[in-house]
Amino acid sequence: MRSSNPVFSRRGFSRDNGYAGFNAAPQAGGSAVGTQANPYAQGDQYAQGGNPYAQNPYAQQDLQHGAPPQAPVSTGRMTMDDVVMRSAMTLGTVTVGAILAWALLPVSSTSYGLAIGAALVAFVLAMVQSFKRTASPALILGYAAFEGVFLGVISEMYNSRWSGAPFQAVLGTMAVSGATLLVYKAGWVRVTARYARIGMTIAIAFVVVTAVNLLLVVFGVAGDGGLRSMGPLGAIVGILAILIGAFFLTLDFKQIEDGIAYGAPKEEAWLAAFGLTMTLVWIYVEMLRLVAIFSGDD
Repeated sequence: MRSSNPVFSRRGFSRDNGYAGFNAAPQAGGSAVGTQANPYAQGDQYAQGGNPYAQNPYAQQDLQHGAPPQAPVSTGRMTMDDVVMRSAMTLGTVTVGAILAWALLPVSSTSYGLAIGAALVAFVLAMVQSFKRTASPALILGYAAFEGVFLGVISEMYNSRWSGAPFQAVLGTMAVSGATLLVYKAGWVRVTARYARIGMTIAIAFVVVTAVNLLLVVFGVAGDGGLRSMGPLGAIVGILAILIGAFFLTLDFKQIEDGIAYGAPKEEAWLAAFGLTMTLVWIYVEMLRLVAIFSGDD
């Protein structure tokens, strides 16, 4: 069955079957949905043992009488329009939060502290949503709002030191996202179980090393930011981080594609938007650092 953690689920992670769904795309000339590993089947002729939606996580249960869950009225199936709409709402919330923070919070130690606080709140909300079995629009939009405040403050700080850096970072994020989508749709990258395992291993190792590096910097063991310095080493690490972000985008695209093909519940579009937003924020922050490094002290 799928993991109850939607962050892992949206990456194709399965507690029982490894990276389920990545090798189970509908076959050309065959049924619309394959007969194996359909992660979104709901009790139809394609449902298999361990089907995560055999009991719809969005179903409504009569707790008083102990009745089994019943499918909610007009649940519907996830479509690309649903994903686009929820993604626009989530990214729009990030953008509004960033603009307001930039306009209302001048560069200062106080605004920096508020940015750190907003980032921590956003992290907590993201973790709460990640361990919920179903999507919560309030949590996702709340995460987007606080993330926007954080991005607005740090973008203004970078802009005060490296004029135009945020704009260049936005263009860079759009370029990476567009190129990744092009490569994915062209079939130059195939998201398979092996691809996902290798990529996730690299990503987890990167996060662990980055966390250790941060601790070493905080305690004064590593000077000038350590691996995340503003020099050549920092640039190499930044490029690696952006490549990892592009990897996450391919997993997002695959999860959306599979969700639509297999008839995921409409509410799953919120998780798709959540995943895309986190990935794009990751890429933007790393791109902002990279632009600053290449801009030097100018």
